[in-house]
Amino acid sequence: MSEPPSEPAPETVSFGYAEVSPEEKTERVGAVFRNVASRYDLMNDAMSGGLHRLWKDRFVRRVKPRAGETILDMAGGTGDIAFRLAKSGAAVTVADINPAMLEVGQARAQRRGIEGLIWTEQNAERLSFADRAFDAYTIAFGIRNVTDIPAALREAYRVLKFGGRFFCLEFSTTEWPGFKDAYDAYSHKLVPQLGKLFAQDEDSYRYLIESIRRFPDMPAFRAMIAAAGFAQLKVEPLLGGLVAIHSGWKI
Repeated sequence: MSEPPSEPAPETVSFGYAEVSPEEKTERVGAVFRNVASRYDLMNDAMSGGLHRLWKDRFVRRVKPRAGETILDMAGGTGDIAFRLAKSGAAVTVADINPAMLEVGQARAQRRGIEGLIWTEQNAERLSFADRAFDAYTIAFGIRNVTDIPAALREAYRVLKFGGRFFCLEFSTTEWPGFKDAYDAYSHKLVPQLGKLFAQDEDSYRYLIESIRRFPDMPAFRAMIAAAGFAQLKVEPLLGGLVAIHSGWKI
């Protein structure tokens, strides 16, 4: 199957609730993650109530990493997913556009005695890897921060071997009415205040919550994955869709 055709870059993209140029979004997202890199666990705890650890465990179980295979963990700078994947004996490459996030991950790996991971600075939209280089591609809580999501999905498709699998863990839109209202109130009102209190950074936490609200819902994102060329698509909603595990195959 041929690689899916590229599309022209959009003139504006969302940065939270604002519309900005693609170049400005890339710069501003970079600044957000430079600010929160050292407080990554606090950020995820604030946005998920601590549940992100369970979601990541479940995500890696769905990936089913195996000894000897090659896996690219994109936007995985702090190592949360890579550490879990590496327990299987898979050869894991950790890629992130943000050097500050990679520095945090490498320091965490050293403290934990985790060796053998490859760490590399990469833009998800323009990966430096060869075609058909990996058996699996994972991205957890990173795709919504990519400036050109369709381009990143096409790159994921390109670097996967035939028979390779794509897995994405991302916030979505819960379909549980009562829980949706409660989480909206918690996230919009409390999370930025937690960022201000514990990290002295209200604005970054506000952006992260707004980016969740602007991210496509499950059917729309599924369509984007299909447009990149993936087949046998599945989506597993968690907490009614507050978070979703998307997967597809390159066949």
